[in-house]
Amino acid sequence: MKIVPTYRLLILVGLILLPCTLLIAAVASMIVPTILLAACLTAGAIVDAYRSQRRLLGIHVVLPEVVRVSRGRQGSFNLQIDNTNLQVRRMRLGLAFPEEIDTAAVELTVELPPDKQRSMVAWSLMGLKQGRYLIDRCYLEAASPWGMWALRSAVVVRMEIRVYPNLFDEHKNLSGLFLNRGLGIHAQRQVGKGRDFEQLREYLPGDSFEDVHWKTTAKRGIPITKVYQIERTQQIYVIIDASRLSARSAAANMPAGIGGDRHPADDRAPILQRFVTAALIMALAAERQGDLFGLLTFDDKVRSFLKAKMGKAHFNICRDALYMLQPQNVSPDFAELFTFIGTKIRRRALMVFLTHLDDPVLADSFTRHIDLIARHHVVLVNMIKPLTARPLFTSESVSSVNDIYNDLGGHMLWRRLRETQNVLKKRGVGFAMLENENLCTDLVAQYLTLKRRQVL
Repeated sequence: MKIVPTYRLLILVGLILLPCTLLIAAVASMIVPTILLAACLTAGAIVDAYRSQRRLLGIHVVLPEVVRVSRGRQGSFNLQIDNTNLQVRRMRLGLAFPEEIDTAAVELTVELPPDKQRSMVAWSLMGLKQGRYLIDRCYLEAASPWGMWALRSAVVVRMEIRVYPNLFDEHKNLSGLFLNRGLGIHAQRQVGKGRDFEQLREYLPGDSFEDVHWKTTAKRGIPITKVYQIERTQQIYVIIDASRLSARSAAANMPAGIGGDRHPADDRAPILQRFVTAALIMALAAERQGDLFGLLTFDDKVRSFLKAKMGKAHFNICRDALYMLQPQNVSPDFAELFTFIGTKIRRRALMVFLTHLDDPVLADSFTRHIDLIARHHVVLVNMIKPLTARPLFTSESVSSVNDIYNDLGGHMLWRRLRETQNVLKKRGVGFAMLENENLCTDLVAQYLTLKRRQVL
């Protein structure tokens, strides 16, 4: 604990004691009164400091263990103050927030009730970057009984601030796709008779011959037909590439004039952050459709794997696994990834890849090893479309020789991506280049289309 003089003590010394000391040189009779005044002021300051030694010992500050906020959205937490001695009426509180946490004030002045030992204080904050941040010190300051001294101390606390991806804007973009007369998201109509075997029954007029179970027909001596039902619960896996290419800025793939209402922190956000947001939106969509959602993240090796489940608790586990995910300065190892998937995921599932195939070496590695899972699972490969990847003669802003060369480079990139798309199509793998601002909407649309067609 530290004790420092307050403005009241400095004013008493500067406006009373100091002028009286200067008068001694002019008026000799002021010596005795000045000495008495100095002695009284010194004695009062000493007594006031002595009385305040244990003043902060009755103050206990309790912070919540975990505070959860969404990036770019205002949040708050409650700070509890226990004033057991009821001696302090007014005090200052301070918390050392990191620069990624924006708050209106780093310190608060609190008026404590004279008749209650416990009081609550609301503190507002906003997370600028997703991640986990720790607060381990709370700084307290209270005035002495006579107000001449300020007592300061730092108490050890532990509060964890978790800044999650902001899903609010994506919810708004998807409202037209999911909402039905304001009643919420509804299961999509599925086309066809279903593929999940339910039971056997006797043949009825109109049944297809391809549904006849010939072995049972021969055993019973009468035609027996197989009955199918629509498979309600399916497995959806989102596979996120957290390698070096995911560290590129997402704003670099967005045309000028798009997303003018974005938070300034979005301009520095990597592509991986967009992948994380899209994965959580897919988890919510799968939950509403009654499907199981799983998650896998990788770079040069598999970083995390969560088997497909459903429920709010599982969504929270997925969110906690993603909000700390950071891109690594390594190249992805697709051979190890596909081997891991083939070993761990046996049941037929929808695999949604969020990766980058604009690098020719990585695209070649991906297409060489995709057969390990393409025959057993439904695979969709998605990447954010590079801003420069477009056919030649489609740009409207060519004004210099450099623009011509840039367009030629963009055309070559666009052609390589089209060739990769054709190679994957021959292997039964879907490939799409999605616009950055429509990533979540297009992913959910792909998922609902496949579900409606019963591709799984």
